[in-house]
Amino acid sequence: MPIDVAGRGGRMPDPIEVRKVPIESVTDASGLARLIDDGVIEAHRVLAVVGKTEGNGGVNDYTRILADRAFREVLASRGHPAPESVPLVWSGGTDGVLSPHATIFATLDPARAVPSDEPRVSVGVAMSEVILPEDIGRPAMVEKVAAGVREAMKLAGIDDPRDVHYVQTKTPLLTLATITEARERGQDTAIEETGPSMDLSNSTTALGVAVALGEIAMPSAEQIHKDLSLYSSVASCSSGVELDRAQIVLVGNVRGIGGRYRAGHAVMRDALDADGIWAAIRDAGLALPERPHHSDLGGRLVNVFMKCEADPSGRVRGRRNIMLDDSDVHWHRQIKAAVGGVAAAVTGDPAVFVSVAAVHQGPSGGGPVAAIVDLAADNQG
Repeated sequence: MPIDVAGRGGRMPDPIEVRKVPIESVTDASGLARLIDDGVIEAHRVLAVVGKTEGNGGVNDYTRILADRAFREVLASRGHPAPESVPLVWSGGTDGVLSPHATIFATLDPARAVPSDEPRVSVGVAMSEVILPEDIGRPAMVEKVAAGVREAMKLAGIDDPRDVHYVQTKTPLLTLATITEARERGQDTAIEETGPSMDLSNSTTALGVAVALGEIAMPSAEQIHKDLSLYSSVASCSSGVELDRAQIVLVGNVRGIGGRYRAGHAVMRDALDADGIWAAIRDAGLALPERPHHSDLGGRLVNVFMKCEADPSGRVRGRRNIMLDDSDVHWHRQIKAAVGGVAAAVTGDPAVFVSVAAVHQGPSGGGPVAAIVDLAADNQG
């Protein structure tokens, strides 16, 4: 019997509709507007948006803020009662062939859903307690994130961590203003550099996800951002200046919920591991040949979501690269473009979600991969 995850008298969570839309300019939210206007989704049922914007991906990436505003304006204009409360998780930077896009998650009236007793996508969204500047990079942040992930699991109707396939987060990073504010309260921060705080926030968050899902035990302060043997296989963590707590979008599967979509996950062992992407797609339920090609997907793949990291050894498959030594182009942009090219070649679609700064997210030098597929397209179970 499903748990009563949202105080709704024992009801199953509502089924989920998942759609990917292009972003044709920095402030373009017309894809979301069309989905609502065409009756594919209802504005008040939008749970979350996860997307890529075209800025520099850094601390001062204003394109995330512009996209956030544009999408919230559409929700408000179409009657969402509290558009400011919807988690919009934007990852900046579409280097190389990566294309700006957004994946929209919305609940669906159960009467409209495709019935199924097989595992189908369920989504839980939650916010952590406020993460103070002095928490970032420390066990307090791990604990706050873990509590938020457990709440998101409950809201998704998931009680077995093995049914969780993707946890997308957005957390605060450090700015000069927040570092100064902490200092004025007599607190210090783990680091005082704003740029590297993005990586630190992401890695600390990933450990919180891993703790909540039982992938690791609670780490010590000395292990955070250092012990690379500790990681989550489903965490995809992003950070920015637009919030002060962990914003959590948890995607998993629930039996009997109904709907068209199923999620799966795997890991890329290194930046060239196309097999890791295919493994995630297979885990989501698609039957594929031994050596698949993107034409085998048949329009059934909604999107893949992955994190990547320049291998700290400075090598990929034994060959040296200079990403970590390059003073002209930051390695964030180089590895994102490289993995984006691999992912686009696998899927046949450059609108894939590839985000950087993946410490504690998948194995070192690689990263986690989540896939969402549409199983109604060919009536697969």
